[in-house]
Amino acid sequence: MRKIAKVLGAIVLFLWLLEGVDWLFLRGRLDYFGIHPRTLSGLRNIVFSPFLHNGFGHLFTNSLPFLILGAFVYIRGAKDFIYVTAITALVSGLGIWLFGGTNTVHLGASGVIFGYFGYLLLRSYFERSIQAILLAVVAFFIYGSMLWGVLPIQSGVSWLGHLFGFVGGGLAAYWLVKKRR
Repeated sequence: MRKIAKVLGAIVLFLWLLEGVDWLFLRGRLDYFGIHPRTLSGLRNIVFSPFLHNGFGHLFTNSLPFLILGAFVYIRGAKDFIYVTAITALVSGLGIWLFGGTNTVHLGASGVIFGYFGYLLLRSYFERSIQAILLAVVAFFIYGSMLWGVLPIQSGVSWLGHLFGFVGGGLAAYWLVKKRR
């Protein structure tokens, strides 16, 4: 558990340092590297957008769910954590890039966080092991209300990133369980 805390803590510290540099020295210019739907630069920025946030408030709301849900994913192993993170970031980013509004910019780790949530819930369905079911129940108990975030009910929130992140987590769960069988 100590290793998981160190890895996830280092990632969150990096996100905070990056936001601090952006705020102090770059005056928010890193936000340009968010996803701009249906543009070549937006396609490239799928890689960068999960690391960037629209201010410290945005980063603050993502930090604790990233740590908790990320730890639940990491419990299954470092390879699973890396795989789930990559798949959810890619699926979330591509969904935003394909379907996001024109002249919008999308950034933040919430697509990955929703991916972790989707992975945990759907892994329990596909795997049906005690460990997977317990992790899903605890994750749902703590963060079940997150599911509202996949609906377009709050202005200025990338619900597409949430929705496609959740889908990416489900795909990662399906592929990892299938691979192990």
